Formats: sequence, C-alpha cells, structure tokens
Amino acid sequence: MSKLPGNAGVSLLGDKSLEFYRDPVSFCRQRIEKHRSRVFQCRLLNRPTAFICSVQGMRELLCEKSSLFLKDPTDLMTNMYGDTVVTTNGEEACLLRLSLTSLFTGSSLHSSSDYITSVCECCLKDLSLSGQPECVYTVFKRLGTELVLGLFLNVRAEEQPELFQEISQLCTQHWHGLISAPVNVKVPMWSSGFSTALEARDKLMEIIKDKLENDTQGFVGSLGSLPLPDSSCASQHLLLFISALIPKALASLLTSFTLALSGNEQEETRRRALTDAGYLQGVLLEVQRLWPPFIGGRRIADQDSTLAGFHVPKGHGAIYISHSVHRDPEVFQQPDDFLPERWSGRNAGQEHFLCSFGSGPRGCIGVKLTDFFLKEACMYLLKHYNWCLEPQSQDLEYKWLPVSRPANPPTISFTQLDPTRSDRSNTR
Repeated sequence: MSKLPGNAGVSLLGDKSLEFYRDPVSFCRQRIEKHRSRVFQCRLLNRPTAFICSVQGMRELLCEKSSLFLKDPTDLMTNMYGDTVVTTNGEEACLLRLSLTSLFTGSSLHSSSDYITSVCECCLKDLSLSGQPECVYTVFKRLGTELVLGLFLNVRAEEQPELFQEISQLCTQHWHGLISAPVNVKVPMWSSGFSTALEARDKLMEIIKDKLENDTQGFVGSLGSLPLPDSSCASQHLLLFISALIPKALASLLTSFTLALSGNEQEETRRRALTDAGYLQGVLLEVQRLWPPFIGGRRIADQDSTLAGFHVPKGHGAIYISHSVHRDPEVFQQPDDFLPERWSGRNAGQEHFLCSFGSGPRGCIGVKLTDFFLKEACMYLLKHYNWCLEPQSQDLEYKWLPVSRPANPPTISFTQLDPTRSDRSNTR
C-alpha cells in the first residue's frame, strides 16, 4: 500500500476547486505528468480528495469497492432533487434501483421505441431545408427535451405547446440554479440563481404532482404504481428524469458524433456506420470515450481503503475523471485517436471500462434507453444527410463543465441524401 502522490493542502488556503472547475482536463493532465501517476491527491471542495484517472482505479471505486465509497449526503444534487436513486446510499439505493429499473428495460423500453423514432424524425427532418448551417447543439438539445418530456411526463410539444414551453423554461431555470452558488438570497431587483432554481423546482413539482394524480398512462402511470418508499419519491424522481441535465447530455454526445463524422473525408466512415450496426456501435463507444458528457463523479470513503494500490483514508473524497480514465494508455492504445475499430479488436467486450454514465451497481439506470435513442438519432442522420462544418474553420475547443461541448457551439451544413440510398441500406 502506497501513499497517494501529491498534496492535500491545508483547509481553505490549499483548496484547488477553482482551478479544477476552470479546466478539469488540463488540471488532471498536468498532475498526471507531474506525479507520473494516474492516481493522485489534491484538496477539492475543501476535502482531501483522491483523483482517479485510471481504468483500474475507476473499476475499484465504482465496482469492487463501491460499498466502501458513498455518495456525499450534503451534495447539491440532494438539495435540488431530494432522495433519489442518484443521491441515496446503501439499502435504500438498492431498493430504489430494483423498483425503477423495470421502467427503463424490457417491455417498457420496447413500448417507447415508436415515440423515440417519431421524435427523431420530427426534430431532424428539416436540417437541410433552409440551406443555412445549423447550430447542432441547439437542435439536439431541443430533440432531447422533446424526448424526455414526452416519455417521462406525457407532455408532447405538438399536442401541448404552451405547457411544453413552460416546463422547458422551468427546467432550464432549475438547472442554472444547480450550477450556481447554493445561496438562497432574495433582495429587491435581484435574486440568486439558487433562489430562482428553488422557485422553478416548486413550480415543476406542482405540475409533476398533478400528472401523477391524474395521468394513468405511460411512464407517469407506471411510476405512480411502483412500491416506492414514500409519497414524495415518485415526484422527486420525475423531477430528476425531466431535468435539463438529460437533454444536455444527449445533445453533447450527438454534437460530438456529428463533429467526428463531419466532412468529405469521413464519408466512408458514415457509409460504413449506416450499413454495419456493429461498426456504428463502435463509433458511438468511441464518441463516448473521447468526449464523455460528464467529467466524472465523486464519492466519500466510509472507511480506510485502497484504490489502485494507494491508501485512501476514511473521510477522504474520491473523484473519478471520465476523460482521463478513457484515455488510460494501459487499456486504450493511441488513446487520443478516434478509432471505432478498436471496439471490435483489442478492446472488444470492454465497454464496462467506460464510465460516462457511471459504472457498477450505481451506474445509470437509463443507459439502455440512452443507447437506443442515440442509435435512432444517429441512424436518421446517416440515412438522410451528408454534413460538414460551415464555415470550415471553427474553434472546436471543448469546455468540460457542467456538460461537455465545444465552448463555441459549432455550426454544420446538412445536405439531403438521395432517398434511394437509404432504401438500399435498409435491404442489407
């Protein structure tokens, strides 16, 4: 057992939170090089914290030793969403997962497929119509919003446009408060972002409770019939499921997909992804590996333990950095290169080494739904369009918090494909 490389610093003065949040990727890269280790320590959120940037360390933290590292009960997510499958620990988290998983798999997932397909067509069918380049992140965020509000709340944009718009705006206000300083202050002519978020949350909860009481169909009806711990549990989870976080994550991945496959030089990659389902899966895994929507996740050591051979004392934080884990050269050769074929070669069967949506017993319960949606959206794009950056020269430098995307939203020009091409692809 070795001591963690680095320095946890002293209270307040030694805290590196601001430096980390400004540029988490550079923060980790510099320290990996300095300590020659993909596991190191710093002070984050005024707590000594182990940074986990290796596949081995991530697997231990999230899988083999997940019961030793707990979610932080004081985390802002708990304040904003209450006790949910994301924020709870121990037996409560296990029971919630058992109850909720059925809503995201099997027959429930199958029953959502027609709606997912229709939303993709509705939001993506006119990308070439104007002849002008599209801000794809905005397009995909709208697509994700229509998906989550339609699936989880039975509110569909074409049927209830005013309610859809109201909920969308409230979700955005709620989200912006989540990422602001958690100070609930109101004075004349000004209120904190957190205060505004709490007001938005209260309005959303009113809408959600009305839905749970009066809507017996679809996801809302199924959720309301589950054996959950208390009466507020269903509404708290619906608040989580319709949050702006999910559309932003989907928009992040779809934006990265279109950028990775953009231009004439990627025409063969697009053609192969359209006609070979296995290759498309490799493309999506590689997009997720290189540009994960979330930077990682944080836990607290419930007792003395080790991660990747390093001692982590009780009370220390432990944060896995998905961007760094996904570029671990011990697992991924040529880690910075976009190589979809790696997933049918050396890394075949190693999808569990990715942690964009967590991993292990606390991984995202909606990962199958996410995977299905991404494939539907990407297949629609591949069947109907060629695309390229316009203008060709754009700054595509990513920002990584709170959700990854190019800091300057890219614009892409779409060209409609010959419809007979997609017909031919359907026959293969």
